Amino acid sequence: MKKFLILFLSIFIITVPSFAKSNIDISYNNGIYHIVLKGEKIKKRISFMSNDSLITNKEAHQRAKAKLTINAGYFDPNNQKTISYIVMDRNTIEDPIMNESLLANSILRRNLDKILNRTEFRIIECHNGKRHYEIVPHKSDVDFGCNIITSAQGGPLVYPQLRLEEEFFIVKKDGEIVRESCSVLHKTARTVIGIKNGEAHILIITDENPMDLYEVHDYVKKLGWDRAMTFDGGSSTSMNYLNKYDVVSTKGDGAGRSLKSFMIVK
Repeated sequence: MKKFLILFLSIFIITVPSFAKSNIDISYNNGIYHIVLKGEKIKKRISFMSNDSLITNKEAHQRAKAKLTINAGYFDPNNQKTISYIVMDRNTIEDPIMNESLLANSILRRNLDKILNRTEFRIIECHNGKRHYEIVPHKSDVDFGCNIITSAQGGPLVYPQLRLEEEFFIVKKDGEIVRESCSVLHKTARTVIGIKNGEAHILIITDENPMDLYEVHDYVKKLGWDRAMTFDGGSSTSMNYLNKYDVVSTKGDGAGRSLKSFMIVK
């Protein structure tokens, strides 16, 4: 009986830590939260969602009973409609072509192809049942036998190269920048998502250490990421993790901006 008890306790001590090990790793340094979504199982617990009316990241986090929630795609705060494609459970739930403000503006209408083909983060499932991440332009084909399970468009692609002109975040005339969107050339808070060695990495760059996208490019390069893109940033930058972290931009009233779409991890 005594030997059995010793053996049982040994097995218990060895196996319990594996249950306690988290597949979400969050570190903080100098105003930047670095989140790593680790392992294969977590890929089935990630989803992008949207809401008919604008809500805060914290509200989305609580409604979804999520473990982690961050802000995702771009939207028009005036009509509360999306400027980014969102796919949830294999279905497109937000389509920017339905946003009449994009069509009403002559400059946006002339550059609609660039806007609609901005970079997106995808979770892909193939015929073997395995899932993987992709960061590609929206119109990129999916491999044969594979499907997009969930995705959110943002942009621009930040690494390995910046696609500022190609995705209509800046416009140049005679070599000079004459138009800028989303403060891509200015230091501000950022929500950045990337891939490194098959794992998803997220940066919540707060107002304490604001960056322009050239600085973000250099930063993720130093981190050794394979690819990286941005979601909506500035005052939209938000992150909730369990009841431990409630991060919003300090701009405005500090309560967090109301948003359209979110990435949640159940």
